[in-house]
Amino acid sequence: MISQDISKVDRESFPYIFHQNVSIPLKQESGVVRANVYLPRNVEKAPVLVTYGPYGKDIHYKDVSFHGQSYSEVNPAHHSEHSAWETPDPAFWTAYGYAVLRADERGTGQSPGKLDTMSCGTSDAFFDVVEWAAEQSWSSGKVGLLGISYYAGSQWRVAARQPKGLSCIIPWEGMSDYYRDRCRHGGILSNTFIDFWWNRQVVTNQYGRPGRATRNWGPDTIEGDLTEEELEANRQNQTIDNARYFFRDDPYYSSKEYTQNDIQVPLLSVANWGGILLHLRGNVEGYTQAGSDLKYLRFITGRHDLPFYYNKEVEIQKSFLDAFLKGEDSVHGWSTGKAPKVDLILRKGDVGFNNAEAERAYTRRTENEWPIARTQYTPFHLTSSQVLTQTKPTDRYGKISYRSLGSIDKPELIQFLTEPFEKETEITGHIVARLNVSMTPDSEFSSHTNDIDLFLTLRYISPEGKEVFYTGTAGDPVPLSKGWLRVSLRKVNKEHPRNRPWLPHREYLSTDVQQVIPGEIYAVDVEIWPTNVVVEKGGKIILEISSGDTQGCGLFKHTSPSDRTPEKFQGLNNLHFGVGLDNYMTLPIIPPV
Repeated sequence: MISQDISKVDRESFPYIFHQNVSIPLKQESGVVRANVYLPRNVEKAPVLVTYGPYGKDIHYKDVSFHGQSYSEVNPAHHSEHSAWETPDPAFWTAYGYAVLRADERGTGQSPGKLDTMSCGTSDAFFDVVEWAAEQSWSSGKVGLLGISYYAGSQWRVAARQPKGLSCIIPWEGMSDYYRDRCRHGGILSNTFIDFWWNRQVVTNQYGRPGRATRNWGPDTIEGDLTEEELEANRQNQTIDNARYFFRDDPYYSSKEYTQNDIQVPLLSVANWGGILLHLRGNVEGYTQAGSDLKYLRFITGRHDLPFYYNKEVEIQKSFLDAFLKGEDSVHGWSTGKAPKVDLILRKGDVGFNNAEAERAYTRRTENEWPIARTQYTPFHLTSSQVLTQTKPTDRYGKISYRSLGSIDKPELIQFLTEPFEKETEITGHIVARLNVSMTPDSEFSSHTNDIDLFLTLRYISPEGKEVFYTGTAGDPVPLSKGWLRVSLRKVNKEHPRNRPWLPHREYLSTDVQQVIPGEIYAVDVEIWPTNVVVEKGGKIILEISSGDTQGCGLFKHTSPSDRTPEKFQGLNNLHFGVGLDNYMTLPIIPPV
């Protein structure tokens, strides 16, 4: 039964039965999580779609304080009195016989407890929510997870805990690796998004925070306000912790870890090619590493907030959920493994960015595996004349240098450009750049520990000579892809089963730190996030190496003064050429079928 201690039930106003502030007792520790439950009418036992996150179960998507413009662009079929950011709309899904349960994460909204996003403790609470949903008299016993971003990233973690009743998940644009995908790209702190996200979307909704109703940020806390001292003591501040800790074996980061292979339920991982600074890598690696027998990877394009609600994408969601939550799978073959394992969208031509209608020109193709088995990993060599060529250079010794920190507004960079491609060429998959680098510190810092931060960007130039931009997370123009590496964390664990020629595996442990001695040359392999482009005849590819964030970073910059100090980084970064110093980028070229 639904706990009625403080819940409000509305059976008349909506096309579904609405229970507000249902208390879900936690099994693994004392306390409760509070949720809103939306039940379909005339369905005795319904499968349940669960979301669990920090943004507020009672905050409407359309509110001025919370993505009002975005809501106006969402498919109207997903507009209702209870629409909420990044979650399935209750009116839509209850109409198809699904119950929807939307829970406030522990420490947020109406759920008491410590605010500690993505932690082991909050994932344990999510585990309890899933099992509770499966046990209710109105539930069929089958639970599915469906949501975007945070509501996707949390899915990986709870699925790995294998709660009873969990039958399938659809992590839609959701990072799976807290350290590598989100917080420390190549070991470098991605601070600006974390600061923005924490201060705007999370701490604003902390349990007990005063004045939420007056700010149109959901209702005030049921039990009343907490003091600022109580609030501070009751949260684990991400902006502080991510800056304070550097390595995956630090207690803060290690508390976020889990075993991806423990994910056994059927999954549909949806990755956006434009998410080159947050979710893309996690969706691809989450799919690759999950232990599920039935798992599928789908690629999309477009802005972060809208495609989830497109008619075509909702059809895919519904067919997958119907297969595993209702046993209805007569068309796609999700439950029998007959559905294509990988569904690609191919980015060919310059259709502009942030234009959903124009992006419909992109075509789709299915594949049987990821990475694509017929991939031809092709090295493009860097020359001292700043050319990318498939011919291995015979240059005598040379060096290109650039300032290592530059300025935040205008980092220094060097670019390497291919000759025009002689025929149409598809590039789809993972990319690695091998670079031979050294650093020369400024004289005033020469006695300090030294390091190098490498920022790489991959760009596409059309046959007309114009750079092609794609739709980024917030609708901003982004290039093909980006990659990063802190050279003191260059160590690759070649014995690890996740180490692959096309994706070097780094542990990022405190014990992995290796010195960067001025004047010494280090050969390093830099991971560039997966990408797709169909290079047209006459098109060109650029590899850019820079001292910091260049065009295409948007909200996701690496500018922390405590993480990238002049004492450690100021000086020159050098790229070396010559005998035994081959620099190259390996591109995953897909031959025509």
